[in-house]
Amino acid sequence: MTIVVGMPEADGLGGAVGALREWQAEGAPTQLHPGDLGWYCRTGAEETAAAVRTWSRDGRILAVGLLDGPRLLRLTTAPGALRDAELARQVAEDASEPERGVLPAGRVNVEAPPGALVDDLLGELGWPTDEPWTPLRRDLTRPVEDPGVRIEEIGPERAHLRAALHRASFDGSTFTAEGWHAMAAGAPYAAARCLIAYDDRGDAVAAATVWSAGPGRPGLLEPMGVHRDHRGRGHGKAISLAAAAALQRLGSSSAVVCTPSSNAGAVATYASAGYRHLPEVRDRYRDA
Repeated sequence: MTIVVGMPEADGLGGAVGALREWQAEGAPTQLHPGDLGWYCRTGAEETAAAVRTWSRDGRILAVGLLDGPRLLRLTTAPGALRDAELARQVAEDASEPERGVLPAGRVNVEAPPGALVDDLLGELGWPTDEPWTPLRRDLTRPVEDPGVRIEEIGPERAHLRAALHRASFDGSTFTAEGWHAMAAGAPYAAARCLIAYDDRGDAVAAATVWSAGPGRPGLLEPMGVHRDHRGRGHGKAISLAAAAALQRLGSSSAVVCTPSSNAGAVATYASAGYRHLPEVRDRYRDA
């Protein structure tokens, strides 16, 4: 059977989300998580659907890609398809030829799981590796330490505060309460939680969103941010511990997060909260 490339409608995202949930497993390569689609849902269901690509054979999804911005394809495959030659060739060709509608002309990146054959093929086609990223993982089979600060799990009535904290944590962010409501309306958010940390003066100082893929599967921390006026006081460690505890309550087997290796402060913060380094990963890129 040939590989069929698909772009789901807004009401058809469940298939891609379900496949990503099923593929999450301890010991699997670092990969796209249903929470990545969940976080993207802040742009709206139609925009999220337009950013998703699936590759299927005989009606079974073998790979899911997310256009995380117009020039980055984040890709993962079914566990048994990591070295599938037909799939890898199809994805590599789709990514390399702009007329196929997956990636535009010019500088673009592809993120594929470590060990995926498509990564090897892109290298053979002349795609160099880009800057390294550091995945980190915290095991959740043991109790998580108390974060030492007040943690609030927020709902719709506090969406404005969650959005404001994100904007204060990430330069250039345009996240709004409306975006939060769009995110919360997406299917992945049914297994997600938004957390806010407060300092001893009662100021909201850090925020995080966590995404479960189901009991016994790795959960994702994405994103985590500390208010720019409250950095250097341990709040990043505190919210990262709270995130791990929230995922543990949701039944996750571990908490995973990934950050640019050049962001030494973020790597150190996660490590201080018990997240252990995994081998670095790199995208591949194609110049003009």
